[in-house]
Amino acid sequence: MKTTVPRPVTQLIEALSRLPGIGPKSASRLTYHLLRSPEGEAIALADAIQALRRETCFCSNCFNITSVGQDPCMVCRDSSRNGQAVCVVEEPLDVVALERTGQFDGRYHVLHGALSPVEGVGPEDLHITELLTRIEREGIHEVILATNPTLEGEATAMYLKQQLGGMPVKITRLARGLPSGGDLEYADANTLSQALQGRVDF
Repeated sequence: MKTTVPRPVTQLIEALSRLPGIGPKSASRLTYHLLRSPEGEAIALADAIQALRRETCFCSNCFNITSVGQDPCMVCRDSSRNGQAVCVVEEPLDVVALERTGQFDGRYHVLHGALSPVEGVGPEDLHITELLTRIEREGIHEVILATNPTLEGEATAMYLKQQLGGMPVKITRLARGLPSGGDLEYADANTLSQALQGRVDF
């Protein structure tokens, strides 16, 4: 039986379905919303996606998101921040969450994921080598492991602890005020503040 849905519609549904957290039903609803909405809304969305790809990049130092032409990023360039403490997170959204607390004045290092043998993510897929290089190059004294309190996040933290074992750095972990199995980006600012202030040796 032939489909009655035009190819551009199914193409957009398939593309949206590949985004995290969006299944086929949500993708279909979004697609049909764009079909019914004013043309300008769809064009604005398309322009925003193009601008995202064209005007942003990852910082060559910490791998957080930055604007094209601003590399290193604003945090890495800020001389008022504590350059001897680096907070290691899984994703750029975690930096946003921690910055909301106003409790951390150091710098960040974004791994872009967590160790997950099931999904085929190994140490070579994360920015771990670059972290080790930064510690030596920048004279970092404290590494705060702020990976998510999930199985993958814990495995990543343990691996990092092993890799950092021979280096003269203090290794701390965010306090357990964070819910087990949760993501940093969903934690409220107060919980994150307490976790930062109560970090412990790891």
